[in-house]
Amino acid sequence: MKAIHTIATLGLLAACGAAIAHGDDHAATTAQPKVTLLSNHDMPDVPGKEITTITVDYPPGVVEHVHHHDANAIVYVLEGNIIEGVQGQPEQHLKAGDTFYEGPNDTHTIGRNASQTEPARFVVFIVHDKGKPIVLPGAKGGH
Repeated sequence: MKAIHTIATLGLLAACGAAIAHGDDHAATTAQPKVTLLSNHDMPDVPGKEITTITVDYPPGVVEHVHHHDANAIVYVLEGNIIEGVQGQPEQHLKAGDTFYEGPNDTHTIGRNASQTEPARFVVFIVHDKGKPIVLPGAKGGH
C-alpha cells in the first residue's frame, strides 16, 4: 500500500511540475522536473507523521505550477540556481548550499530554474501526515 501511495504522490508531483507561462519574460517550456524518491519513513516520535525525501532536477528554463504541500518542506539546493517563493513573501534566488522553507499553510507560487541553459538540482525533506499526498495542485484552500 505504501508503494502505491508513493507512486501516486510522485505522479502528482511530476504533474504539478509541468511547465507553465507566468505571463512575464519567463517563457513556458515543455521540460518537466524529474522527481526521484529517496526515502519515506514513519516518525514514531510524532504519531501520524512521516518524512519523505526527494530530489528534484530542474532542466534549463523549467517553471512549475502553483501548488501547496499541507506539510513542512525544506529545500536544499545541490547545484544550479533556482527561484522559489510562497504567497505573500518575496521570491528568493537560491544557489548551491542555500535552503528554502515552506510551511503547511503556504502556497508555493514561484518555482523555476533561474537559468535557461544550465540544469539545477535540489533535495526536499517533507514532514507530512502519514498516507497523505506530499503535494497538491493549486493554491492553499483551493483543493
